[in-house]
Amino acid sequence: MDYESIIIAVIYNSGGGITLKKAFKETKLAKKHSDKFKNAAKRLIAEKVICKDKHDMLFIKKNGKIFTAKVVSLSKNFGFISNLLTEEEYFVKGSALKGSIPGDTVLARETEKKSEDRSASAAVIAVLEYSDKLFGGVVVQEKNELRVLPDKLGCPPLKIRKTLCDIDPGDKVLFSIKKRGTHHFEHVVDIESSFGSCETASACTDAYLAQNRIPVAFSAEASAEAEEIGQKGVDQKEFENRLDLRDMPIFTIDGADTKDIDDAISIEKTESGYLLGVHIADVSHYVRENTPLDNDAFLRGTSVYIADRVVPMLPVQLSNGVCSLNPNEDRLAFSCLMELSNDGILKKYKFKKSVIRSRVKGVYSEINSILDGTASSDVKAKYSEVSDCFPIMLELARILKENRIKRGAPELVSTESKLICDENGVCIDVKERVQGVSEGIIEEFMLAANNAAAKTAMKCGFPFVYRVHEKPSEEKLLALRNTLTALGIEPLGLNKSAGAEVFAKLLENTKTDPRYIIINDLVLRSMSKAKYSEEPIGHFGLVMSEYAHFTSPIRRYSDLAVHRILSDYVKKVSGDKLNKKFTQFAVKSAQRATQTELSAVAAERSCEDYYMAEYMKSRVGEEYDGIISGVVSSGFFVRLENTVEGRVDIESLPEGIYSVKDGIALIQETGQTTYTIGDRLRVRCTAANINTGKIDFEVISGQ
Repeated sequence: MDYESIIIAVIYNSGGGITLKKAFKETKLAKKHSDKFKNAAKRLIAEKVICKDKHDMLFIKKNGKIFTAKVVSLSKNFGFISNLLTEEEYFVKGSALKGSIPGDTVLARETEKKSEDRSASAAVIAVLEYSDKLFGGVVVQEKNELRVLPDKLGCPPLKIRKTLCDIDPGDKVLFSIKKRGTHHFEHVVDIESSFGSCETASACTDAYLAQNRIPVAFSAEASAEAEEIGQKGVDQKEFENRLDLRDMPIFTIDGADTKDIDDAISIEKTESGYLLGVHIADVSHYVRENTPLDNDAFLRGTSVYIADRVVPMLPVQLSNGVCSLNPNEDRLAFSCLMELSNDGILKKYKFKKSVIRSRVKGVYSEINSILDGTASSDVKAKYSEVSDCFPIMLELARILKENRIKRGAPELVSTESKLICDENGVCIDVKERVQGVSEGIIEEFMLAANNAAAKTAMKCGFPFVYRVHEKPSEEKLLALRNTLTALGIEPLGLNKSAGAEVFAKLLENTKTDPRYIIINDLVLRSMSKAKYSEEPIGHFGLVMSEYAHFTSPIRRYSDLAVHRILSDYVKKVSGDKLNKKFTQFAVKSAQRATQTELSAVAAERSCEDYYMAEYMKSRVGEEYDGIISGVVSSGFFVRLENTVEGRVDIESLPEGIYSVKDGIALIQETGQTTYTIGDRLRVRCTAANINTGKIDFEVISGQ
């Protein structure tokens, strides 16, 4: 038992001084601990960590800046903690962590202030609150004993106290720390769950979801409600109260494997411009406020897409069933009907509860083939009912894109991977996900509908959930400017007052640069993260003052919240009632949607790494062309043409002393060898660890 931490925690929580007798009483420890408790206090006094005044009151010694912090991460020899008040991160040597683990709340003392070339340093004085989080690891055999090797605690295999499931060497498991030591290797654990071999990406993904409390199963109540809704199907009596659009040539366009189809479009050319309809599944009709389905959807916040699986926000009876806009089936929808001028300006817009019947389940690749003239006769026949719409939608989308560019919106490219798995869920291929013409068309039309939704709320002044994007921080702008300058790229007017048009011009001017994808990534990283808010502060990246998410209520709670509010608006509910009903709802929905989006993005990225490592595992020894995507003091990262990224360890480079220059290059001290971000080179895969999602490369000699 760490009596020293307990004593310091009690003194700290007292808000001032406390006697040893009272401190022991506060701990509620049994009397048998009394002597050890007193001896620990004596050691702390001798080490000048605490002091005692003439009234026998104990205080924490104020020798340096003392603060509370959360342990953020650990590695083999050090860790990082974050000041709870300022959020500043501190480096902590392994010997100064006192056995604390990520999630622990600690009392720390600053030992070195932040400088230009290094972060601030600190030492943990005591653990104030122990985290109860679960950690991932792999079961290993040590002599005649099974232990668990933690993934991220930076320590040797830990002793297992007990297991709550059957385990074998090589199993991916989750464990809890049941007995704390003052050093990480002294911790004793219980095995809580086992997921099978750590040599499969699917097992590692299952463990990640469980460890990060991303719910996979729905509550019994929500499942029962979904089953009942699915069995009832679409209520035809509801059609009487809706705008009947079943005679219109409405259709959907999605990926070939999409099952949760939540948006459809219609389009018509007029003398004065265009009539654009964006018809969205009316999820709010089925998912009512404070029902079990709503509670589960709010908890999840968003669907999570990982390789060949989906962790849906709503049960399949809704997401793939009654809410999905399947072809040739009557569906309840919420339609945004827009009139645009010949130059693509939004003139009029209205929202109507509707009933639609999609003519065809459009597939991006098939429509792209029609648009580029390579479609087969079968594909042409499939779209015969709606193909007259294609030239019109292509024309309008091009106008909308031109308008976006004229506004100064930067054309950022988000590099996404497409993971292809076999029937056993094993990753057999990785490709870059390429956006075709029809994907761009749908994106422009969804932007228009989202803009109209926000315009409606702002014009009428009722509570809403907006999608917002703030301008980059001055610190990030300066860092980007310095990085570009170091790369020999003119940063133009990149200063603290730079608008979106500066980023747009930078990207346009560097389109032919061989390092363009890296420049794009640097710009992307400099941007603030988009989020949800009840305040309409605008969207910097889109250069829109009015923006929300309306188009994906099957998979995003933010959109479902927007639908719920707009549903009452179209029913002519008064402004006072809208304010009373939705003010707090908008705040809570925005906060939850932001939190769950961050969690989903982290899950998708982390689990994607497992699948990429699984793919590369059978390709160790093969050679690839790549581009240096980042440099660190221990080596650099290389991204392959198929988006797989791996690390080249400094130990595998030609012998010498290396240092990082300007954050962009790893330079050998003699100056003979330099590795700079954007450089293209050939590498060989030397290792792939599915459990950690790490891939290792080495530079092929002669480069």
